[in-house]
Amino acid sequence: MQIRIIFATATLLLIAAGLLVRAPVPGLPAGLAKYAGSIIWGGMVYALWSTIMPRAALANRAAISAIIAASVEFSQLLHTPWLDAFRRTTIGVLLIGRFFSWWDILSYTAGIAACAAIEWLIVRGRPRS
Repeated sequence: MQIRIIFATATLLLIAAGLLVRAPVPGLPAGLAKYAGSIIWGGMVYALWSTIMPRAALANRAAISAIIAASVEFSQLLHTPWLDAFRRTTIGVLLIGRFFSWWDILSYTAGIAACAAIEWLIVRGRPRS
């Protein structure tokens, strides 16, 4: 249960960080805010999936997270009136985006890889019991 709490906390912190970089308050350039937000979103997907499946192998969680993130991006190629209406809302843009981009998939993958690498380094550095 402790590992789920750690991943859930990481998920919430990544959501907060993603909202912060996309907010106008820090005044980041639009391109930096967009891709930083996408990297953070990928990390959030990894942390969320790790909350759900904390005992799965790290590589499996990273791979499934990448599949989920890419699937969300590819879903942007699908257009229906109700889905496009949802994409025009703030929560819709934040959750599923509006326009397909290979750069977003690359950004998500970078965020997932960074979070998996951080986890690997932390676990590797822990003394074995």
